[in-house]
Amino acid sequence: MDRPLDGRSRRAHTGEPGPMLDYMADPDARSLAQLIVSFANASGGTIIIGMDADGRVQGDVAEHLEPVLRRALLLCQPRFGEADLSWYYEDLPEGQVAAIIVRPTPYQMSIEGREVYVRSGRSNLRLEADRAERITSAYPISFEDQSVAGATLQDLDEEIVEEYRQNRIRRGPSANTLSRQELLRDAGALDPSGNPTGAGILLFGRNPQEFFPQVGVVIVRFRGTSVRESAQGAERYNRRIELSGPAPRLVERTWQALFDEIHASSVTNGLERQERYDYPPEAVREAVVNAICHRDYTSTGQRIEIRLFDDHMEITSPGRLPGHITLDNMLDEHFSRNPRLVRGLFYWGYIEELGQGIDIMIDAMRREHHPAPAFTEGARSFTVSFSNAVDRLEIEYGEDLSARQLLALRFLQENERITNREYRQLCPDVTAETLRLDLRDLMTRGIIIQVGSKRGTYYVLK
Repeated sequence: MDRPLDGRSRRAHTGEPGPMLDYMADPDARSLAQLIVSFANASGGTIIIGMDADGRVQGDVAEHLEPVLRRALLLCQPRFGEADLSWYYEDLPEGQVAAIIVRPTPYQMSIEGREVYVRSGRSNLRLEADRAERITSAYPISFEDQSVAGATLQDLDEEIVEEYRQNRIRRGPSANTLSRQELLRDAGALDPSGNPTGAGILLFGRNPQEFFPQVGVVIVRFRGTSVRESAQGAERYNRRIELSGPAPRLVERTWQALFDEIHASSVTNGLERQERYDYPPEAVREAVVNAICHRDYTSTGQRIEIRLFDDHMEITSPGRLPGHITLDNMLDEHFSRNPRLVRGLFYWGYIEELGQGIDIMIDAMRREHHPAPAFTEGARSFTVSFSNAVDRLEIEYGEDLSARQLLALRFLQENERITNREYRQLCPDVTAETLRLDLRDLMTRGIIIQVGSKRGTYYVLK
């Protein structure tokens, strides 16, 4: 497909390499095939040919791109369909470049049936045979690409489709030249017959719950710190909120409901109004988007559940971790169970950086001095837990004391006293002299006091 780009499209392609964008100044067929397969096995992406990551055009690509691309596609198995990959040229003042648009495929792509790659951050991760097999065996048929029985184009909300178009124009390659049908096909919303797919109903459906009752979010505010404790009262819970709608509306409605729940107070400091929350809003919002994006929609008996307790909240989504992702590698690797849904919400602006959701949650919690979120996997579910406790020591002394000294103070809070030997056990890789200076500094600051002398010395909080 040869479709020219306008200036807006060009600006959309000048970002940093990442989960959905990369540059190849002068690729060989195998390197190009590797990148194409990586994008297809993740959330799709755009490859700019003839330009490096710094935006420098390396020369005309028209003369040799087509044979290189042809050889690259011959290496990819199974063969790409017309709906899975397209490309076009753009003439710039510095020379000609090309853009290859790779869409996520409902089946696992490989190079010559042997090498399986998946995009992770700005890298192409090669999967070992057992991990590649796990992807194939776990989800042989994509929920997103299945035709939805009984659904027609009338079941898609025109207002939401147009909203998607406008958001996509602002964020990604130009959609101005696409007809409504082409836009929906590009989003994976239509099957070959032109009827809605699972992805189409999830993203644009007037009433997705008509076809998929499991689509939705339930928020419950419990009394106490556990379901068992709450059940001992006259009423099991304070509030129960049920939310539904297509994915973008579900994100908005869930976030608004939770915002009201986690908003603790407003404080005026001079002329500045400060809002206080039980949990960092950024962390909660990211967890909501992650749950809606990555839940297992083939699990028909459960909606996303959000439970709020006095001391913590839990966001549980149906389905275990997808593909090759485990609790051990989830910080370093990325795989989308629902790549079309992820891609759609990325264009909508609900996802800022693909593959960074877990990191964003952890960073947001730590910035506000909360414990890092806890991640647990059940037999058929995945849960993110946030604690509303804050580290008072971190707030009071975080900028002045070392991590070792904070560790000593936490030990003192729990044990009332600490000896030199116990401090060495807490920090086995640090010299005794450095630890002695740490304790002396804490005494100088008036935080701890020394009791006893020589072998009987120990320290307590002042």
